[in-house]
Amino acid sequence: MNKTYHWFNIVVYIKGELYPHNMKEERDIIGSRKGGSILITLQYIISWPFNMEEERDFFLFYVLAIAAIYVILYFLLFSYKSKENNVKLPRGKFGWPIIGETLDFFLSNKRGHPEKFVVDRMKNYSSEVFKTSLIGEKMAIFCGHSGNKFIFSNENKLVKSWLPQSMRKVLCISESNTKLRNNLSDFLKPEALKMYIHVMDYYVRQHLDHEWAPNQTLKVYPLAKKFTFSLICRLFLGIEDPTQMAKLVDQFALVTAGLLSVPINLPGTAFNTAIKASQFIRKELRKIIRQQRDYLSEKKKDSETINHFLAHILFATGDDSKFTSEDEIASILLVFLVAGHDTTASLITSLVYYLADNPQVYAQVLREEEEITKFKGPEKLLTREDINKMKYARNVVNEVLRLAPPVHGFFREAIQDITYAGFTIPKGWKVYWSVSSTHKDPKYFPSPEKFDPTRFEGNGPEPFTFIPFGGGPRMCPGNEYARQLLLVFMYHSVRKYRWEKLIPNEKINFDYGPAAPVNGLPIKLYPHGDIKQ
Repeated sequence: MNKTYHWFNIVVYIKGELYPHNMKEERDIIGSRKGGSILITLQYIISWPFNMEEERDFFLFYVLAIAAIYVILYFLLFSYKSKENNVKLPRGKFGWPIIGETLDFFLSNKRGHPEKFVVDRMKNYSSEVFKTSLIGEKMAIFCGHSGNKFIFSNENKLVKSWLPQSMRKVLCISESNTKLRNNLSDFLKPEALKMYIHVMDYYVRQHLDHEWAPNQTLKVYPLAKKFTFSLICRLFLGIEDPTQMAKLVDQFALVTAGLLSVPINLPGTAFNTAIKASQFIRKELRKIIRQQRDYLSEKKKDSETINHFLAHILFATGDDSKFTSEDEIASILLVFLVAGHDTTASLITSLVYYLADNPQVYAQVLREEEEITKFKGPEKLLTREDINKMKYARNVVNEVLRLAPPVHGFFREAIQDITYAGFTIPKGWKVYWSVSSTHKDPKYFPSPEKFDPTRFEGNGPEPFTFIPFGGGPRMCPGNEYARQLLLVFMYHSVRKYRWEKLIPNEKINFDYGPAAPVNGLPIKLYPHGDIKQ
């Protein structure tokens, strides 16, 4: 008996992604959600051999099945849209389908004005919260000190941490990362960091002696990246071998470049290159972990052996801990090595940039540092007591952090419907808090473009207006590390040199991360001849 083969196919999309399919199959989009944010996916393929006597009954079954699917999808879409349409969403616009306003967002960064995207929309829509669409997601942007306070106070209650897909894939973010994060927080607390001031002091001196002293002119940013990478390898991994570090440094640059790339894993794309670099780094990190484990197994637990983060992790977790797999430790190390050296290199560069532009600030820093040197002597390493005396220098660091923060905001996800400022942010929407909405607001910081460390004297800024490292339970654990490193670097560099920029109005780029001068910040050095080495 002859048999007829029929192929029936329904294909719908999720977030604009088409899943693998037979090109001979018919395709019919049966449902979508406005804005391209969510498009339903259903792939239903029936391959059924049957004879002619069965065809009528089967055809009737097929028609009824398709009708039922249409009805179900219609009601699902209708109920979802009705729920969203019946609430008062924040004002704003979603922009183009799928890409939303992502291009505007990144163009503001590239042009050196990351605050423009947020500030313009605050003026047009609301100074408290507005809606937009970024990287394929519907998003509510929270603004002002009230918005910051709301987000930081409701961590894991109304919002939870969220990262774009490209960052999750490249950095291999997992739940174990969050658990190991607590160990990092302990390692980076002020009372723990004081044990590493002498290491920072030594590395800063070495950097200035080898990279600054032989030159009359130099580019600050690339040298700062080299310096912060070597320091973080010592403090986080316990390695000082230049050969080992050289294997990693170029790969980290590839990872950073792909963190906010389009997540298309094809050869030659930034995303694909970043994933390969990430895999290479984690492989090298696993080797280092094994070496440190073998070394520490023969040592007793004391301050001489626990002198870097990896040793702290290996001792803290113990042999029986479920958090001690090499993959998990390598992943958490990757995250903090990426974040730790890029941001601090940017901050050091910004410090040099602003001191060159503000000679009166530089002069006051120098006076304070000379007073400290007078009591302790020029050759002795810095101590915690010395750091605590740097009152004006600490205000300078804060002003650098205000104008050139390590991040300009970060993402969260609404874990339930949120009511804020008279608007509703639906569950599942992404949330973004913006540093620029307060750091550049004249209401909180008069003459916001002016570099003025005195604004941090006395009680300082209003709570939740100065947030260079975020706030709440998920405040960046490296905030004190960054501040301490900047103070140590400023102490030695200002005592040895003054400098001037060779490109007075050099453009600052914020493409995919912290501030970076497009030409690397070339400067001319003027050594203080009377300063003892």
